[in-house]
Amino acid sequence: MSTTNTEEGSLTKKDFVTENDVRWCPGCGDYAILNAVQRTLPELGVPKEKFVVVSGIGCSSRFPYYMNTYGFHTIHGRAPTVATGVKSANPDLSVWMVTGDGDGLSIGGNHLMHLLRRNLDINVLLFNNRIYGLTKGQYSPTSEVGKKTKSTPVGSLDYPINPLLFALGSEATFIARTSDTDQKHMVETFKAAQAHKGTSFIEIFQNCVIFNNNAFDTVTGRAVRSEQALMLEEGKPLRFGENKGIRLNGFDPEIVELKDGDDESDLLVHHSKTNNPAYASILAQMAYPAFPTPFGILRQIEGRETYEDALHSQIKASQAKGEGNLQELLTGKNSWVVE
Repeated sequence: MSTTNTEEGSLTKKDFVTENDVRWCPGCGDYAILNAVQRTLPELGVPKEKFVVVSGIGCSSRFPYYMNTYGFHTIHGRAPTVATGVKSANPDLSVWMVTGDGDGLSIGGNHLMHLLRRNLDINVLLFNNRIYGLTKGQYSPTSEVGKKTKSTPVGSLDYPINPLLFALGSEATFIARTSDTDQKHMVETFKAAQAHKGTSFIEIFQNCVIFNNNAFDTVTGRAVRSEQALMLEEGKPLRFGENKGIRLNGFDPEIVELKDGDDESDLLVHHSKTNNPAYASILAQMAYPAFPTPFGILRQIEGRETYEDALHSQIKASQAKGEGNLQELLTGKNSWVVE
């Protein structure tokens, strides 16, 4: 990758396209996500040499090979640890971490949890296709109960992880969902993630045409998405379809039919920046078939110090105390020599 500084505003999608052959299955949703990321980066006002893409293992994790940026293709589940090191060492970098539902929520679940709670200023893109694609179609942590695969021929017994609730439980400061079928929405969501100061977690519904085709068609299919997708807009009531809305009945959301002239005052109004996680939790649990599936920014909390800022402040404070003694640091006062 060229490290020549590029004037802000002069970058285009072509600057982020590599000469490598993209080796995903024809029709894979990863192509759409790659296109959206390559369209987003030139519009962020960040020099090309400041971008780093870090991935783990899985189909999604081929991403660094197809991005003309710096990058690391790491080992299974460890993308968060490498991304943490990159951002901690050089906070000026724009770090994009790419993972999948298997890589990020199975072996990498522990690492991802700590990345989210530490609040590094990193963008996490979790491709969720509810299957292990690279290893040929085993059930994943997000597969539904009863999922029949090569590893669960009579149906999975595991209750699936909800990625949004996982991020919320880890106290991520930015949580969003988008879909590989909506280019415009992906680009808008990626831009908002980059603008956020802190860890941005984005779940992306991604179709695996070979091992779990049409997994999200009940929500994102053209014939049903107006009734099954709830597009979140800041400060606006939760409405979907032609005349439906969401309100609270005690602690539980419920769908209401609205007629012409009906008052919307009892509908839930979307406020992603509320500190109380209860609202985001309600949204995260809304799912087909009982409710429309939310897309957009569920939670966006500003003002929490990032890990890398706290780390470098601590280093500066320690350095201000003067030079130390390395040998004393290593051995301490309670050490002895055995002869």
